[in-house]
Amino acid sequence: MKRNIIETVMGGVVLIVAAFFVIFAFSSSGVQHGGGYQVRAVFDDASGLVPGTEVRLAGVKVGTVLTQELDPETYFAVVVMAIDQDVELPKDTSARVVPEGVLGGNLVQLQPGGDEEFIQPDGTITHTQGALNLVDLVGRFVFGSADDGDGL
Repeated sequence: MKRNIIETVMGGVVLIVAAFFVIFAFSSSGVQHGGGYQVRAVFDDASGLVPGTEVRLAGVKVGTVLTQELDPETYFAVVVMAIDQDVELPKDTSARVVPEGVLGGNLVQLQPGGDEEFIQPDGTITHTQGALNLVDLVGRFVFGSADDGDGL
């Protein structure tokens, strides 16, 4: 009987420690739980964006990417972002996918416009620019300059 009580107590301690570990891991991961309001943006290329990717405005994190899916009619990427509740975006705000650094992933950079009306929750950012493929641009530059015809 005494052994069953000890095993039960130890099992409870293990479950409590596991719960604290899960809470700690989630809170230190930097992934938001979707607080704030949601906006959509449609990109021709959303390479490098995954749920949890940062959304920045003037270099400051103001949200995260929640989901990304393919529009079956246009074949564009529809990205849903959670924006902090205290950040109001003008209706003519633009969004673009930019590299986080030379070797880093991509993020969404917002550029506010001058409109006096704001994007409502579940609204859409209409001015977008997708990700640029750096390897493709370098290839075009290198092989494009070889076709100059100057004979060198």
